[in-house]
Amino acid sequence: MIRVLIVEDDLDLGNLLKQYLEVKNFSVHRVFDGVEAREELQINPYDILVLDIMMPREDGFELAEKIKKLYPNLPFLFVTARKMKEDILKGLKLGADDYITKPFDADELVLRIQNILKRNNLPETSEIETFHIGNFVFKPKNLTLATQHSSKTLTLKEAQLLHYLVLNQDQLIKREEVLNLLWKEADFFSGRSLDVFISRLRKYLSEDPSIGIESIRGIGFRFFTG
Repeated sequence: MIRVLIVEDDLDLGNLLKQYLEVKNFSVHRVFDGVEAREELQINPYDILVLDIMMPREDGFELAEKIKKLYPNLPFLFVTARKMKEDILKGLKLGADDYITKPFDADELVLRIQNILKRNNLPETSEIETFHIGNFVFKPKNLTLATQHSSKTLTLKEAQLLHYLVLNQDQLIKREEVLNLLWKEADFFSGRSLDVFISRLRKYLSEDPSIGIESIRGIGFRFFTG
């Protein structure tokens, strides 16, 4: 069974979500704020988190920031009444896999959870274990990007995206192709999420100025080295 941790301080909504997901054969636990969530994660493993934003003691944004450091491959989505563009972008930059605003249909939440888990459990990235990219050594299966002086552990989505770029080096890569392959959809949220991940990869690769990810306005990207 898929294990879901709901972090929601609204008693009625939290119970409603828990009961509905359990009817859909999810294994669900519910806590009331970020502090309780981190305590629960130290005890039990989960496949995905459903986070409210406005909560006492520690809100969803604060919790998300800590989760990405402690559990970098644990997916999560925000459930919130806040619809401001700034909040959506902040959630994306913190690594959110999706964002759903209240009120919403419970079936939509189930679908979003299923989509997140599908795209976070794609088949192995490649039979080739090592790629040499400029001064970097990239091992997609190990989620590592290293130089002689440093090594960084990537998230699964970062590794999948970099792997796709490397396989299509010097070619024009359409945004829709990447979104449909890695995000399974090409809507506004997924597009902004892709932009955030591209920015992260550019930052990671900036140590070697010969490597670049060029944005082709209205079309997509081109990954190049040398």
